[in-house]
Amino acid sequence: MHSRFAIQLIAVLLAGSVWAVEVKTAAQLNSFAWRHKAEWFGGFSALHVSDNGRQLIALSDRAVLVRATIARDGDQITGLRITGNWPVLSSTGQILSGSAGDSEGIAVAPDGSYYISFEWLHRVARYTSPDANARVLPRPKAFEDLSRNGSFEALAIDNRGQLYTLPEKSRTRQGDIPVYRWDGQGWSTPFALPQRGKFLPVSADFGPDGRFYVLERSLSLTGFRTRLRRWQIVGDRPEAEETLFTSGTGAHDNLEGLSVWRDDQGRLRATMISDDNFLALQRTELVEYLLPD
Repeated sequence: MHSRFAIQLIAVLLAGSVWAVEVKTAAQLNSFAWRHKAEWFGGFSALHVSDNGRQLIALSDRAVLVRATIARDGDQITGLRITGNWPVLSSTGQILSGSAGDSEGIAVAPDGSYYISFEWLHRVARYTSPDANARVLPRPKAFEDLSRNGSFEALAIDNRGQLYTLPEKSRTRQGDIPVYRWDGQGWSTPFALPQRGKFLPVSADFGPDGRFYVLERSLSLTGFRTRLRRWQIVGDRPEAEETLFTSGTGAHDNLEGLSVWRDDQGRLRATMISDDNFLALQRTELVEYLLPD
């Protein structure tokens, strides 16, 4: 078979497959090291950035919620100013700590309330304000068998107000990533995402384009790698999978939080934040990429 014809034939076959992956190019815009002297500062695992890119909410994995304003000069972040910080509370108003306070994902609803997902004690809770008590959503039996330190790092909300969460480590019998959806009444498992390589999902978001974005991480002895994928969610099916970027080892720190938004020019951006694990050898880093529409 002629080599050019063979390549064209393979491309056609892949294009017709539901598991085909289109690779698109995202361009890095900036990287900013965020420093603050407070003892509670660090360990950030989730992020929400407003559509104008001037406000953010960050969540640490030690149950601290932070609001900040972002100073920008063109495509560069030049500074951040913290405007508030709060401990994440339990349903009885207690400050969460230890395994109960392993907060990992955040999703902000249109009414300003927000949801937080937790590892170890696998659950999702709703908060009406930063200082409000938790309202824990019902926990289905499927949550009981999830890996202790590998469950709900990722949480996202779609334009219908439905929540999506997925475990970092637990997989289906076929080896894929199960996705759980809360529709306001109960949880279901509408679909699974293909597990590709050794990358593990650590954050998710629905962009203003309506697509489902998943931030993934892999770790080796030489450092972290990051990958960003996205899908169109059509009913109960993920379609049109795209890989937007895969970083080299050590290009970024331990990126764990993701927010997708549009800037003042209408461009699609992804902002990510790193979990420094409260270690001096790591840093809290904000990284931004320009995404293809």
